[in-house]
Amino acid sequence: MTVNIRVQRVYDSPSAADGARVLVDRIWPRGLRKDAAHLDRWAKDVAPSTELRTWYGHDPAKFGEFRHRYAAELAEPGRCEALDQLRELAADGTLTLLTATRELDLSQAAVLAELLQQDPR
Repeated sequence: MTVNIRVQRVYDSPSAADGARVLVDRIWPRGLRKDAAHLDRWAKDVAPSTELRTWYGHDPAKFGEFRHRYAAELAEPGRCEALDQLRELAADGTLTLLTATRELDLSQAAVLAELLQQDPR
């Protein structure tokens, strides 16, 4: 089964092609009104822990280790269920993962998109 998962900044204008729009940040994006976000869901449970996010600090040199640690966090029971909910949304159509991060390729949203594209089990 092919899934269409997109990653974009939450500050970008929504598009009809976005499908389900899900914010995957733990903290609400600075300067964005909740009604202006046009979200279908705020999936805080799939966001990296505060400790991991602080350790990573979006340092490109740490991204490989961040990806590994984040995948381990997503295997935890509560987070695994939240990840499965995203898989269900992706199976229903296009899923757009939203983040406030400027460097999309080095974000948790990119890691999530990669995991969701893989075989779920």
